[in-house]
Amino acid sequence: MVKTHDILAIVGRPNVGKSTLFNRIAGRRIAIVHEEPGVTRDRVSAVARWGEKSFEVIDTGGIAFMDEEKSSDVMANAARHQAEVAIEMASAIILVVDVTEGVVPLDQEIARRLRSSGKPVFLAVNKVDNAGRARNEGEFAELGFDGTFSIAAVHGTGVAELLDAATEGFSAGADPEAAQPTRIAIVGRPNVGKSSLINAILKDERTIVSDIPGTTRDSVDVPFRVQDKPYMLVDTAGLRHRRKIKTSVDQFGLMRAERSIRECDIAVLVLDAVAGVTKQDKNIAGQIAEASRGCVVLVNKWDLAAEEERKERWKKKKKTFREKYLEALRKELFFLDWAPVLFASAKTGENLGQLFDQISVIQREVARHVETPQLNKLLMHAIDSYPPPFVGGKRFKIFYAFQKASQPPTFRLFVNHASCLTPHYKRFLIDKIRAGWAFTGCPVLLECRERERRNFVRNAPRSSRV
Repeated sequence: MVKTHDILAIVGRPNVGKSTLFNRIAGRRIAIVHEEPGVTRDRVSAVARWGEKSFEVIDTGGIAFMDEEKSSDVMANAARHQAEVAIEMASAIILVVDVTEGVVPLDQEIARRLRSSGKPVFLAVNKVDNAGRARNEGEFAELGFDGTFSIAAVHGTGVAELLDAATEGFSAGADPEAAQPTRIAIVGRPNVGKSSLINAILKDERTIVSDIPGTTRDSVDVPFRVQDKPYMLVDTAGLRHRRKIKTSVDQFGLMRAERSIRECDIAVLVLDAVAGVTKQDKNIAGQIAEASRGCVVLVNKWDLAAEEERKERWKKKKKTFREKYLEALRKELFFLDWAPVLFASAKTGENLGQLFDQISVIQREVARHVETPQLNKLLMHAIDSYPPPFVGGKRFKIFYAFQKASQPPTFRLFVNHASCLTPHYKRFLIDKIRAGWAFTGCPVLLECRERERRNFVRNAPRSSRV
């Protein structure tokens, strides 16, 4: 991977406070902080700023050993590999150690590896929050680093001095986040291939992939560019049903994944082609619809389902396997019928190139603006062709409508009685708007505001009156 800006990597053994320091540098809570060792597994990154300098800061999983032969633990091996990649990418490295435990053999082993990297290394002796602990800082001199800093990451003590030194060689350039990247959240239930999908897109083992459900425990932000457009891919923890959450770490991961949906620009809902649409898939799709996010439905592992498609080609049936699959999917996810569906395979790379084509379409559709006279003309014809029902002896009426300057596309309707707009008729109006202007891949919202016709229509443009 080509490095286009300065990168500060934070490494160390498990549970020494790396994620706390990462959140402190990033200026917000991004990485999960927990007493349980091994909570951070993937490389979690964020754009940070210190003085005039902007850079990417990377939090890594705790290194439990440096030699792969020392452990058969798949997750520990993967976390160590992720840390190795971060070290290779880094412009500078912060090694975090724990003053309460002193120098342990693993600290010495990691220090030897870092010295051989040739990168500037800054030793952060963490948890120095009283005079007694400060007296123990001297023993870390044996690790052989000139730049040693006493810090208490949880309180922020000493972090400023550490960052002054660690970023001294960084360039004071443009903010890497100056061109706000489009946030793409990769969401789905556990083990549908979200991390494999991101790795296939990046052509890099950025996230840990395993058959073990729940491998990804935190939301991992990955900067990425397509045709010089900035994106932020967000790999999320698999969204389980809350009844299946067993630990507080899993609970935090679930909360972060749900927040990623609310904060993203576009959600990619990943489904398992073999399993089909499950109840939990529908729950996640409901969260996307409720958050009013743009969406692409990606049916992963289509290479495994393609065998059925090949079997049916010679049978000359009216509908192909893919058509029947899509029909069933649309029926189950009827509330996301506006989201494009892509059949793909993270394993083979099939159709992955189309994902960002669809994302570009959604970006264009989200920004679409409908002229007010055209909108009111369409709504007038819609109401004439299919009048709204009576509710409590009153019929819903629209006096005037326009599109707000907001995203997602939102239309404000000035009406007589907002309570008379039934859900069925609201969907009818939205469908009519989509028939006129597709708004592919993005939700369409209606806002009703009650206003007296005689006081309002008088001032409305004559050509815009409904």
